[in-house]
Amino acid sequence: MKFKSKRKMLVINNFLIDLPSPSNISTWWNFGSILGMCMMIQITTGIFLTMHYSPNMEMAFKSIIQITRNVNYGWNLRNIHANGASMLFIMMYLHTGRGLYYGSYKLKKTWLTGSMMIMMLMATAFLGYVLPWGQMSFWGATVITNLISAVPYMGEMIVQWMWGGFAVDKPTLNRFYTFHFILPFVVTMMIMMHLIFLHETGSSNPMGTKNNIDKIPFHPFFTIKDILGLIITMSIMLTIINMNPFITTDPENFTPANPMVTPIHIQPEWYFLFAYAILRSIPSKLGGVIALMMSILMLMTMPFTMNNKFQSNKLYPINKIILWTFTNTFILLTWIGARPVEEPYIITGQIITMIYFSMFLLMPLMSKKWDKI
Repeated sequence: MKFKSKRKMLVINNFLIDLPSPSNISTWWNFGSILGMCMMIQITTGIFLTMHYSPNMEMAFKSIIQITRNVNYGWNLRNIHANGASMLFIMMYLHTGRGLYYGSYKLKKTWLTGSMMIMMLMATAFLGYVLPWGQMSFWGATVITNLISAVPYMGEMIVQWMWGGFAVDKPTLNRFYTFHFILPFVVTMMIMMHLIFLHETGSSNPMGTKNNIDKIPFHPFFTIKDILGLIITMSIMLTIINMNPFITTDPENFTPANPMVTPIHIQPEWYFLFAYAILRSIPSKLGGVIALMMSILMLMTMPFTMNNKFQSNKLYPINKIILWTFTNTFILLTWIGARPVEEPYIITGQIITMIYFSMFLLMPLMSKKWDKI
C-alpha cells in the first residue's frame, strides 16, 4: 500500500508539480486552467440542477420556475450554470485563438483532441439550451435538428429518428436531457487525454521554438499565475450573475414553448451566432449545413496544412495580420448572426463568410512564402 501511495505521489509530481514549463509563457497560457475550472463549475451545478429538473414536455418549464423560486439557492445555481456556459465559451475561443496565434496546432495530438472537444462542447451546450423548454429553446431545437433533413436520401428518416416522432416532442426532450447529462463526462475523459498528450510534448511558447531548454517547474511559478486567473474569472462571473444574470438570455425564452406560435427572429445563443451566420449565408440548405460543419472542422486541418519552419505565427508578420483579420471576422459574424435576415445583412454575411474560410487557405500559403525569404 505504501508503494502504491508513493507511486501515485510520483505521478502527481511529474504530471503537474515538477512539470518542466517554458519560462517565457505569458498570461495567454492561463486559459487552459480557467477552462478546466469552468468545466468543473458546469458539471457541479448541473448535477444539483438535475435533482430538481423534470424532462417532461408539460413539466420542464414549470420545473425551471420551481428551481428558481422554491429551491434553496436554486436561482443562484441556475444563473451560475447559464452564465457559466457563456464564460466557458469565451475562454474556449480565447484558448483556441492563442493556439492559432502561437502555432499550437504543431502539437498534433493535443490540437486534434482539443478540436474534438470544441465540437462536443457545442453539442452539449445546444442540448442544454433546449432543456428550459421556452419558446426559443423549442424553435431552436426544431430549426437545428431540421437541418439534418438536407442529407440526401436518409435525411428525413434520421430527423424523425432523432425526434422520436414527426415533430419535436416528449421523446426529443427526454433524449436531449440524457445526452446533455452524459456528454460532459465524455468531455472530461477527453480533457484527461488532452493533458496527457500535452505532457508528452510539453507546452508551446511565444517564441515558437520546439526544443526550448529554458524551463522551470510548473509549481509554484505557474500555479500562482493560474490561481490569479481563476480569481479574476470568478470575480467577473459573480459580478455578471449578481448584476445582470439574464444579459445573454433571449426574452422569448421566458415564455413556455408553443408549437403554434413562431418567434419573429429565431436565433441560437450568442456563442453559436458566428456558425449560424455562416449557415444563413449559403443559399443551399445542404451547402449551409456543410459550411456550418466546416466552420469548426477547418481547425482540424491546421496541423496538416501548416508546414512553416517555426511554430509561432508571431514570427510571420503576414500571418499576424491574417489572424487579427480572422478575429475581427469572427466578431462580425457573431454580430451578423443576431441581425434579421434582410439586406444589407445578407450580402454582408456572405462576404464575411468568404473571408472567414479564405483565412484557412491564406495562412499556409503565406507561411511557405515567408520561409523562402
